[in-house]
Amino acid sequence: MGKIILRLFDLRLPESRSAFLWGPRKVGKTYWLTRALPGATVIDLLKTDVFAEYAARPALLRERFEDHRGLIVIDEVQKVPRLLDEVQWLIENRPLSFLLTGSSARKLRQGHANLLGGRAWRRVMVPLSALEVEGFDLEAAVTSGLLPPHFLSPDPAEDLRAYVADYLKEEVAAEAAARDIPAFSEFLRVAALTSSELLNYANVAREAGVSPKVVRGYFDILEDTYLGFRVPPWKKSACRRMILTEKFYLFDVGVANHLARRHPRMGTPEFGKSFEHYILMELRAYQAYRQPDLPITFWRTSTGQEVDFILGDKALAVEVKGSARVHEGDLRGLAALHEDGRARHRVVVSLEKEPRRLAGGIEALPWRVFLERLWAGGFRLS
Repeated sequence: MGKIILRLFDLRLPESRSAFLWGPRKVGKTYWLTRALPGATVIDLLKTDVFAEYAARPALLRERFEDHRGLIVIDEVQKVPRLLDEVQWLIENRPLSFLLTGSSARKLRQGHANLLGGRAWRRVMVPLSALEVEGFDLEAAVTSGLLPPHFLSPDPAEDLRAYVADYLKEEVAAEAAARDIPAFSEFLRVAALTSSELLNYANVAREAGVSPKVVRGYFDILEDTYLGFRVPPWKKSACRRMILTEKFYLFDVGVANHLARRHPRMGTPEFGKSFEHYILMELRAYQAYRQPDLPITFWRTSTGQEVDFILGDKALAVEVKGSARVHEGDLRGLAALHEDGRARHRVVVSLEKEPRRLAGGIEALPWRVFLERLWAGGFRLS
């Protein structure tokens, strides 16, 4: 079991500025708030009495805090969307700062709630990075996942089971008005099995026993609740016919493996798939905390040549191999990409122990070395 030594997420709000902080449940938003903002006033809408009074009278926010000084945090703001009208009034008429946290913007958007029209920054918190943990065990991480309570748990399997049963299958389905919870549960299993593959709504619908239209809606639910995300294809090839279908990943490799009933062990195909998913989680963490506008895509031709991830405008091309040795055949996708237009950095991330320089300027980097270099700004991405 590892130990969390820091969170790479940081948010410094200038005076009279406000922000939304989104992220899935259990990702660590509340934990971060209590330690990073000890002097803030917190309105926790998960408390039933607090929720009840603000749901009944949103104007209480203005009445209580019109003359307040200092940051006001509203936790799980999506539970009372009408509070956002009061927040906007206080931002515009008083020099107040708000940090508005939540695990879903779906209800806000569907209910045409006030999202403050650019008056608040937008930040996202994601699961743990290896650089936030002391004693990080890669094989254990892809099994338990990187939500802090699961990663630190003496029994992550039980915690994952509870998270899936109580949150993913019940709360998310209820919020989305998915009346058929068994169908939604089966969809989650199929989505986990096909996570990291090209998105095929018809195939998922057939396996889940619902229509393709319903499946599209289910995938939208996962994105709206920060429980999954699409990775778009790179489309700018000058000389090759490209695959234009997106890929979809669940937000956490441990949740995906639990839903798919996978038990990845090093040296197995399941571990290779999980290792790729894990590296993407690290890339997403870097994107969220350092360069929110950095695009992450994948490159795949109609003939099957592929590079797992491209960051920026071909600034960094990443091929992920869950093996202890990178072979010449592992470089074909990166070589073909280079022929289609120069990539600034081309890297194979693997379980090798030491960095190596390979043919054609490709680097083979141990996964830990790659991450340390990424977070230290060792790749020029813009």
